[in-house]
Amino acid sequence: QVQVVESGGGLVQPGRSLKLSCRTSGFSFPYYNVSWFRQAPGKERELVATIGSNRSRKYADFAKGRFTISRDDEKSTAYLQMNSLIPDDTAIYICTSGFKYWGQGTQVTVSS
Repeated sequence: QVQVVESGGGLVQPGRSLKLSCRTSGFSFPYYNVSWFRQAPGKERELVATIGSNRSRKYADFAKGRFTISRDDEKSTAYLQMNSLIPDDTAIYICTSGFKYWGQGTQVTVSS
């Protein structure tokens, strides 16, 4: 019954922007922090950003100044706004609530 579904990925050119969504259901979303991870080919999964229930935010160094994590508790949905994308951002982006509920990920490819 628990659902965590990412969307919004795709193929974009370097310098463009993309906004990912993480829609959830089946649990009390507002009580959990939300994190975005990413995993690129041949690399380990890495943390991109985290937002707490109090809306405090933390970002990986590569994401600072370019990415923004947010949440809408009324919609049980989190977002990741990604600007100034570069090819190294190419990865599967995965959303998790409280490191307990995980989505399958959405593919982001940055290429010209």
